[in-house]
Amino acid sequence: MWAARGLSRALRACCTSAPCPKPARLPRVSVRDALVSQEPGENVKVQGWVRSVRSQKEVLFLHINDGSSLEHLQIVADPTLHGSNLTFGCSVEVQGVLVKSPYKKQNVELKADRIEVIGHCDSKTFPFKYKERYPLEYTRQYPHFRCRTNALGSILRVRSEATDAIHSFFKANGYIHIHTPVITSNDCEGAGELFQVEPSSNMKKLGKNFFDVPAFLTVSAQLHLEVMSGAFTHVFTFGPTFRAENSQSRRHLAEFYMVEAEISFVENLQDIMQVMETLFKTTTETVLSNCSEDVELLHKFVAPGQKDKLEQMLKNKFLIISYTEAIDILKKGSQNFTFTPKWGLDLQTEHEKYLVKYCGNIPVFVINYPFDLKPFYMRDNEDEPQHTVAAVDLLVPGVGELFGGSLREERFHLLQQRLASPQIKTHHVSLSLLSLRSLML
Repeated sequence: MWAARGLSRALRACCTSAPCPKPARLPRVSVRDALVSQEPGENVKVQGWVRSVRSQKEVLFLHINDGSSLEHLQIVADPTLHGSNLTFGCSVEVQGVLVKSPYKKQNVELKADRIEVIGHCDSKTFPFKYKERYPLEYTRQYPHFRCRTNALGSILRVRSEATDAIHSFFKANGYIHIHTPVITSNDCEGAGELFQVEPSSNMKKLGKNFFDVPAFLTVSAQLHLEVMSGAFTHVFTFGPTFRAENSQSRRHLAEFYMVEAEISFVENLQDIMQVMETLFKTTTETVLSNCSEDVELLHKFVAPGQKDKLEQMLKNKFLIISYTEAIDILKKGSQNFTFTPKWGLDLQTEHEKYLVKYCGNIPVFVINYPFDLKPFYMRDNEDEPQHTVAAVDLLVPGVGELFGGSLREERFHLLQQRLASPQIKTHHVSLSLLSLRSLML
């Protein structure tokens, strides 16, 4: 009896002290990585959403996508793995072996030995169907599902790649990334186009400001960056910007993301234009290289004809004309403009697009704007009688103005004179990428 008890205790000790072997975990790969895999025969796990189901007598075909690629990964499995819950739109986890595909349009496919339905989907009531193309007006009714459509998925991947390219450009060129405030008391635009921030509590009824001063959603990070440029020679930010403009056009959004940069010790516009041109070309080349399939889809169904324009822009050196030359070109043009071009007035979108077309659809810098047209902080060129400032706008095909920048006035006595002028313009024009979607669409 004692011996039996001793043996029992010894067995329990062995079971509790010895580590239990864990089943080997399969590496999880994205659809994008699986499609470019150079190691057929590897056991992997892929998770995503079913884009099509085709069951035949001897084989089951699935296409799944996880958002990492426009192209789907084909799954080949035994028909016995086709359960009733395996439908279009459901989420799945598939385990199997990557094998070389016999089909020319794909490099590999996944030969599945296990398919698990993670989330069920009623394909009859699901708002999107296989191989159907829907207008944007329809997809907007389903904001929680529309990101699964090819068009929106491609736009979001392009935007993500462009964002990364912009950050990489600035980092590679020695810029410090500054997180500027979203809520601020500054009004850089000076035109009253602000969203005011107020608490939802009773403080509003008492007539008190939460921050002791009126606060707004930022319209620009310029003033914050100018402070930072007193300690860092190269700074930039890339964040949300808000404008309370009552417009439904794509050019006037209530919220958008804007790149802004400040560079210290710059003495000529050429340096600023070089940054603009290099940033534009680097970002565009990165997107075209890393999102080629997405760009191809957008050029085919969303923005036809843009591919050739982009390639044309990348091949050519950007042109430079003065504001005065631009006005002369517009006056001599054969087009009837809604806004008559006149020296001293701002260029309208129709003028900007005409100038780009006149220059052979090559991006063009317009420099040296009238003194009275621009903000007080832009450097006076002291070129009477025209009297201009060292400001620059980059105009691109199909969009018009995409970037804007200027040299800052560093002569204190001239700043004092402009601040004392009753015609002072305080609105903001800084180095800014107005909208990522404008770049590609």
